[in-house]
Amino acid sequence: MSVLVDEDTRVVVQGITGGEGKFHAGQMIEYGTNVVAGAVPGRGGQEVHGVPVYDTVEAAAREEDADASVIFVPPAFAGDAIFEALDSPLDLAVAITEGVPTQDMAKVNKRLTETDTRLIGPNCPGIITPGESKLGILPGNIFSPGNVGLVSRSGTLTYQVVDNLTDRGLGQSTAIGIGGDPIIGTTFIDALEAFESDPDTDVVVMCGEIGGEDEEQAAKYIAENMDTPVTGFIAGRTAPPGKRMGHAGAIVSGSGTGTAESKINALNDAGVPVGDTPEEVADAVEDLL
Repeated sequence: MSVLVDEDTRVVVQGITGGEGKFHAGQMIEYGTNVVAGAVPGRGGQEVHGVPVYDTVEAAAREEDADASVIFVPPAFAGDAIFEALDSPLDLAVAITEGVPTQDMAKVNKRLTETDTRLIGPNCPGIITPGESKLGILPGNIFSPGNVGLVSRSGTLTYQVVDNLTDRGLGQSTAIGIGGDPIIGTTFIDALEAFESDPDTDVVVMCGEIGGEDEEQAAKYIAENMDTPVTGFIAGRTAPPGKRMGHAGAIVSGSGTGTAESKINALNDAGVPVGDTPEEVADAVEDLL
């Protein structure tokens, strides 16, 4: 089983005629993702990879019975593209775009409270159910079907952990890259809730990083709500004090939270073993299974 996407998910690629959109749409189709349409204003009537292009997401969703979109739109226009997906409406929108203005995401975040559409991202690698469907830029060849759920703020860390899991024969149910921006759609808690409800996810890996309080909040949620065992990894534990690292969300506030130590302690207190390396994360998954 899987969460959020499977072989039946019908996908619209927003920005399919651009360089990134065209390339990754081709990669998704090759993987087996059911890409049924593209959406680009003014490009309706064209085809890319044999997929019809519509002027709007609403038209693409209506004509092709789509229920999800993946967004490859430049940062200045990504906010409007997300709004279009939310207004269509679709069940799921995945925003890959990096550098979306925080002010635009604040408006999107307000709109999300008024819709049933789930947003993943922005500034994320996307989501994959191995062997069935991938929405985004994840390298499908390193994933394998199985019973380990994964949620991560970092795309690169996702790939490293998954590679270690796959090498040991530990396949994945679904992997979700939620993104590292200060304002995102799907949070750790949202993803953990989805995995907890999935009877075929037997253990969850949560990969976090310094900055913000999302991991501390997730630790509290795990302790109070989850029966599915969780293991974790926190990146940035060797970051110099006061140094901004990587993602825009990786900013330590100085309030006693947001550091690698505070996150690891919170997870340990919730009964979540935290590996020092991706290899140790795989060790913990084996132990929990």
